Amino acid sequence: MFLFFLSGVSRVLSQEKRISGTIKNEIDVEGIHILNITSRYNTVTNGDGAFSIVVRSLDTLLISSIIYVPGKVVITPEIFEKGELFISLEPLVNELDEVFLGPKLTGNLELDIKTIKTEKQFNFDDVGIPGFKGVPQEKIPNLIGQVITPTAVNIEGLYKYLNGYYKKLKIKRKWQNENVTVSKILNTYDAAFFWESYQVPEDRVYDFLLFCIETSSLQTDFKNENYANVLAIFSEKGLIYNDRISEKKE
Repeated sequence: MFLFFLSGVSRVLSQEKRISGTIKNEIDVEGIHILNITSRYNTVTNGDGAFSIVVRSLDTLLISSIIYVPGKVVITPEIFEKGELFISLEPLVNELDEVFLGPKLTGNLELDIKTIKTEKQFNFDDVGIPGFKGVPQEKIPNLIGQVITPTAVNIEGLYKYLNGYYKKLKIKRKWQNENVTVSKILNTYDAAFFWESYQVPEDRVYDFLLFCIETSSLQTDFKNENYANVLAIFSEKGLIYNDRISEKKE
C-alpha cells in the first residue's frame, strides 16, 4: 500500500501541463521574463501581463524584469491543479534624489557641480562611482562568530536568521546583481548580435542571458573582462537554449 502511494505521488510530480499566469501590476507588465528554473522552459508576458508556461508540480518559476524586483514562485499542487496563478511584483526603485539647481550657472562644469545641492547625501558606491560613501548596505553577519559568539548572542541577528530574513536578503541581492549584469552585457552586445551570432531571438535575449548566468561563470567572466570565456559561454549555451526552444515549439 505504501509503495503504491509513493508511486502515485511520483506519477503526479512527473506530469507536465501548461498553466496560465498574470502579472497583476497595473503598468509596465509587457515583456517580463518567466523562467522555469527547474525545467528551463521560459516565456514572456504579453501587453496585458499574461503568459502561459509548461510546468510540473513543485517547479520553481523565476520572474525577472529590469523595472521590478525579481521574484520566485513555487508551483504548489494547488496551483498545478487549478492551472493558473496571479503574481504581484515589487517595483525596483532606482532613482536619484531630487536635485535643485541654483539660478547662476557659469558653463564651467567643475565649478557648476559644486553649486548643485541635493536633498540628502548620495551613496556613489551604489552606482560604481568612487566618491562620497553614504549609508552602506545592511551587512549579513556570519551566524557563528558574529551572531553567536563564545560570550554573547546577538538576539536581533539570531532572530533574522531564524525567520529567514537574511536568506531572503541574500537572494534579493543575487537577483539584483544578475539583472545589473544583464543590463551591462546588453550595453556591450546588443540584441541583434545574439541573433546574428547564436540565433537567439531578440525578444528572448534577456531570458537567454539569465539562463547563462544561472548555469555558468558568465557573471564572473564578464566582470573580470574575460571576454574570450564570455563568448565561449554564449556559443555553448546558445546551442542548449535553442534546443530548448525547439522542444517547446514541438
